Amino acid sequence: MWLGPEEVLVANALWVTERANPFFVLQRRRGHGKGGGLTGLLVGTLDVVLDSSARVAPYRILHQTQDSQVYWTVACGSSRKEITKHWEWLENNLLQTLSIFDTEEDITTFVKGKIHGIIAEENKNLQPQGDEDPGKFKEAELKMRKQFGMPEGEKLVNYYSCSYWKGRVPRQGWLYLTVNHLCFYSFLLGKEVSLVVQWVDVTRLEKNATLLFPESIRVDTRDQELFFSMFLNISETFKLMEQLANLAMRQLLDSEGFLENKALPRPPRPHSNISALKRDLDARAKNECYCATFRLPGDERLDGHTGCTLWTPFNKLHIPGQMFISSNYICFASKEEDACHLIIPLREVTIVEKADSSSVLPSPLSISTKSKMTFLFANLKDRDFLVQRISDFLQKMPSKPPGNSRAGRKASIVDSAPESSPALQEVSEQPASPTSPLGGLQGSHAQEAPTASQGLLKLFQRNTSMEDLGAKGAKEKMKEESWHIHFFEYGRGMCMYRTAMTRELVLKGIPESLRGELWLLFSGAWNEMVTHPGYYAELVEKSTGKYSLATEEIERDLHRSMPEHPAFQNELGIAALRRVLTAYAFRNPTIGYCQAMNIVTSVLLLYGSEEEAFWLLVALCERMLPDYYNTRVVGALVDQGIFEELTRDFLPQLSEKMQDLGVIPSISLSWFLTLFLSVMPFESAAVIVDCFFYEGIKVILQVALAILDANMEQLLGCSDEGEAMTVLGRYLDNVVNKQSVSPPIPHLHALLTSGDDPPEEVDIFNLLKVSYEKFSSLRAEDIEQMRFKQRLKVIQSLEDTAKRSVVRAIPGDIGFSIEELEDLYMVFKAKQLASQYWGSSRPAAVRRDPSLPYLEQYRIDTNQFQELFASLTPWACGSHTSVLAGRMFRLLDENKDSLINFKEFVTGISRMYHGDLTEKLKVLYKLHLPPALSPEEAESALEATHYFTENSSSEEALQQEEQEGAGNDVQEKRREEKGTSPPDYRHYLRMWAKEKEVQKETIKDLPKMNQEQFIELCKTLYNMFSEDPMEQDLYHAIATVASLLLRIGEVGRRFSAWSGRESRDSAPEEGEPPAPHPPQDVAQELQPPAAGDPQAKAGGDTHLGKAPQESQILASILTESVLVNFFEKRVDIGLKIKDQRKVERQFSTSSDHEQSAVLG
Repeated sequence: MWLGPEEVLVANALWVTERANPFFVLQRRRGHGKGGGLTGLLVGTLDVVLDSSARVAPYRILHQTQDSQVYWTVACGSSRKEITKHWEWLENNLLQTLSIFDTEEDITTFVKGKIHGIIAEENKNLQPQGDEDPGKFKEAELKMRKQFGMPEGEKLVNYYSCSYWKGRVPRQGWLYLTVNHLCFYSFLLGKEVSLVVQWVDVTRLEKNATLLFPESIRVDTRDQELFFSMFLNISETFKLMEQLANLAMRQLLDSEGFLENKALPRPPRPHSNISALKRDLDARAKNECYCATFRLPGDERLDGHTGCTLWTPFNKLHIPGQMFISSNYICFASKEEDACHLIIPLREVTIVEKADSSSVLPSPLSISTKSKMTFLFANLKDRDFLVQRISDFLQKMPSKPPGNSRAGRKASIVDSAPESSPALQEVSEQPASPTSPLGGLQGSHAQEAPTASQGLLKLFQRNTSMEDLGAKGAKEKMKEESWHIHFFEYGRGMCMYRTAMTRELVLKGIPESLRGELWLLFSGAWNEMVTHPGYYAELVEKSTGKYSLATEEIERDLHRSMPEHPAFQNELGIAALRRVLTAYAFRNPTIGYCQAMNIVTSVLLLYGSEEEAFWLLVALCERMLPDYYNTRVVGALVDQGIFEELTRDFLPQLSEKMQDLGVIPSISLSWFLTLFLSVMPFESAAVIVDCFFYEGIKVILQVALAILDANMEQLLGCSDEGEAMTVLGRYLDNVVNKQSVSPPIPHLHALLTSGDDPPEEVDIFNLLKVSYEKFSSLRAEDIEQMRFKQRLKVIQSLEDTAKRSVVRAIPGDIGFSIEELEDLYMVFKAKQLASQYWGSSRPAAVRRDPSLPYLEQYRIDTNQFQELFASLTPWACGSHTSVLAGRMFRLLDENKDSLINFKEFVTGISRMYHGDLTEKLKVLYKLHLPPALSPEEAESALEATHYFTENSSSEEALQQEEQEGAGNDVQEKRREEKGTSPPDYRHYLRMWAKEKEVQKETIKDLPKMNQEQFIELCKTLYNMFSEDPMEQDLYHAIATVASLLLRIGEVGRRFSAWSGRESRDSAPEEGEPPAPHPPQDVAQELQPPAAGDPQAKAGGDTHLGKAPQESQILASILTESVLVNFFEKRVDIGLKIKDQRKVERQFSTSSDHEQSAVLG
């Protein structure tokens, strides 16, 4: 065990040194082990005589430095095995590192810190896992929050002792992994290191070992590379980091799906203990692996697993492995990969009973199914508990409708399968492909869809007997016979034993009569189909007649789906394809429809009914090819990255050439998205699809590598991408299936022969055989690991593309540099993502749609805008800032949907930072007019408004009369022109051109401001100056300006009233303007408030005159140099963005309640 370092002055008194290096010594106590002489006997006797609490462990490790006489104990052990383990860890992790330090004191300090960290971590892991956090963990969580400024909403998942490499020097400290952040803190030798990285910013995460860094974890972001090493358990740490980074990527990829299926459940009160958070993550990882291994529906939840053996009657062996139990299935996987896989749906189970134990068969459990199969498990550790769990799940299974229900025959017999189960029994008893329960449920749609009961291939195939097909027919018959023998020995239907023999038969090709049935079983689509009877018919009914972007795209592609096949040269096939694709688009609007889905679905329809094709498409899009068919084909890009990586590993001499030519991105998308169906003859590609449904993406990658390998010499000789594509195109055109019994279908992919002799034909079965021989070392676990690595790269690359596109969409006259716009975009996006995770009730989180244009994908609401405005605005107004932010938001939200996009956000920020004094004052002026100024904000000055609007009606009437008079004059003039001259079309073109031009708003275009609004403007200005160094000068200046403006307003009101009376008493003659005679005593009657009294300017008096126009405000401010300097002062937004990023980590994870509390 590791020990807290303590000084040892005499190292060799009672100890023998067995191993040593420049920094550590491993010693054995005399009297233990061989030899020792008289001293050893004495020491050994003392150790035995002393009581147990005083006994000394027989082995220890000391830390020493060359010139020091003091040793430090760091570990002890009761056995050589235990102490050797500690010694090897020190040698592997610390030895190289310690040689970097300059002084011995630094070495000792580092070693002591490292050992203390290891001990703390061990103690943490030994704490009991109760309902509440262990004390140590709570302490660490509080420390993390305090150190990094995190709110309550950000939960710590786990923490680890490790070292962060800053340059060539390691900093020993603690790594904190929270739901949204990776944090590290170290304080050593007087130097502090504090790091915070958001998981959404991670571009690379991998575990590696180099000469410079011992076994370490590398974390890359766009700005930095971080290395962490010296973990006590590096694998556990890396796995947890991987899970958290993966969650963040899912959040970026598909916010809607992420919100619906969060990995960490978010109850109203978040989890309060480590075990629950960590357990949630571990459970999710196990569950995903379980569903992927056995191809189960995504909503299946693993309950537990245990070691056991399974009796396999076909070879009469007890195969060791793991039994998995979930709410609807019992599954078994052998330790040896290909030995045996088994899936037993609970809907099929009739009897579960405990057999008698014996020495040969300890703790056996027998499970019987409706298809008359019995499975015998043994060596179960806790059989009684297991039976109880299975019994509980069986009782929860949906019962049969009234009339068909039967009571269980005994306690261990449960018969509760859904009504669709007879269909499954039929599968088990008859050699035909599974029939769909849709036939009787589809109603009126059944007549429209003759494919409801069988695949299109049977409808459009010539009735040729196997005898007439000769050798091909005989071969097909042999395949069918082999499968029937396999069904007899291994079972048929979902409960089939899946072994290496099953894979061999799949590789030899599935006979056409069984293809639909086996695709359904191997893909797991059969499970979903029988548990959702009538679902497809319901979708078809709901989606019929509904139009959307997806249906338009489907209509456009319908006639491009295998047009060479007779099944799709008529309305029957086209209608079936339309229904399946539209139903899926209706089921999953996130995907909707993507090109290539039509090609794959058309092949599925050839071998199965419409409903079967639909469920196969569901399995393909949602489980087997995740994220392939979304708007950004992320899944295909991820697997393209894996293909490039595998090419580097398996075909290094070709990899560089392919990279130079840029071929892989061109070929891989078409190969992967259509499973080779668009680039190979149909009969050959169907064999690859057979293997794909059994083995998954591994087969597609293997075949792709085999194709490159077969064409290596020619590809190395290619000079450009076009030539390489021609080579591969010619090769793929000539991959043939000589065993196919279907009439050959002309392949419309261009035959790229270029006038030369066509290349030799390649048999598809030989190609598959070569792919398994050369590249079968690929494992599903390795592919998933590579998928994670590539997903980070692809999603971050797509995010960068989105950022560049959004920044390009911002007009050039906005005033910010490209770098500043990119920084603002990152801040804006972080704010929106934070709301998505923690504030899902907000509209921004609900409405984010990745299929929208880049500019519209990230939008923020008024609360988030207020937070950003407060940290970025150059016009800080203290407590009044949030009010001003609300007004700015209303001004920018032109479409009134309570959300603004990045372009609108930048426009608002730019108006405050850039432009001259006129532009800035114009913005400030508009912030105090509707719609920016809400009615509620100005109620305090309502009485003043009534006073100043008394004469407004007469003014408006006067303006209206003038406009009408001018309009009549123009009309008269036009009538005269019309009678005397032909129409001038150029005149109208000029008018239209003027209308299309964006009219720049001038001061004259702004509406007049009433006194209520002017009072609000004064309030804002007073608040704005409150934190400025020139505060007193600014107050004096604005008081002077306000006084002047109010005088002007009063004169204007009196003049307006006088001119209104004059115009009513006597109208002037035509052409003669009225002569103004303002009253002489206006100035004398005005009693302006004292210049230094802010309260008066803020709107206390209700009789201060008519508020001025923007031009008057501008003219007045120009008279005060201190005000001009304030508004023309340059502010660096870069510094404010940096400050905001520091604040981001404090607020990015807080709940809505916490955020409002902070803002309040």
